[in-house]
Amino acid sequence: MDIPQISKQLEDTGYIVLAKPLVDELLAKLFTRCHDDDSGRFHAAQVGRGAGKQQIGSIRSDVIDWLDTANGTDQIYLACMEELRLGLNESLFLGLFDYECHYAIYGKGDGYAKHSDVLQGKKNRILTTVLYLNEDWQTCDGGELVVFEPTGKSVLTTVDPTFGTMIIFLSESFPHEVLISHAPRRSIAGWFRVSGS
Repeated sequence: MDIPQISKQLEDTGYIVLAKPLVDELLAKLFTRCHDDDSGRFHAAQVGRGAGKQQIGSIRSDVIDWLDTANGTDQIYLACMEELRLGLNESLFLGLFDYECHYAIYGKGDGYAKHSDVLQGKKNRILTTVLYLNEDWQTCDGGELVVFEPTGKSVLTTVDPTFGTMIIFLSESFPHEVLISHAPRRSIAGWFRVSGS
C-alpha cells in the first residue's frame, strides 16, 4: 500500500478510495475465504454494543465472521493492515492501537441503513476500512457504499463494491449506508482503534 498517498489524502479530505491496494494472490485467497459461507462460520450481524446488542434486520441484514488469527489467509491480511497502522501512526500521529475486522456478506435484498461507525458512548474507532471481494460486479447489482459529509445531509462519494477496491475514512466524521444489493455482496469491514477511549 502507498502509505504516503493514503496519509496525505486522509489529512486533506478524511477519506480515500483505492483501486486494488493488495496483491492479486491475497485478494484471491480472501475471496475464497469469504465464499466459505456454508460451514457455520457466518452469523447475523447485530447493532449496538454490550448488553444492548441486537439483531434488527430493518437496519442491518448482513451476516458476518470475524477474521481468525489462526487462519493463514487472515493472518496475511491482518499483517498488511498492521503495516498500514504503523505507517499511519508514523505519518499522522493518530495513536492507532489495534485493528478489528470481519467478513460481511449481504444477500439479495440486504443493505445497511445510514449509520456512524462510532459506537454509542465509546469513541475508540478512528479509521474505517472496507475491502470489496465481488468479482464481475455490475452497476445493476446495487450494493454501493454511500458516504455522506459530516452532517449527513449530502452525499460525499459513492463507492461501487468492485473486486479489490478499498475505502478508508475517518469513522467519526462520515455517516454512510450500504444500498440494497441485488446480488450477493462480499467485503471485509474493519476499524483501526485507539486504546482507553
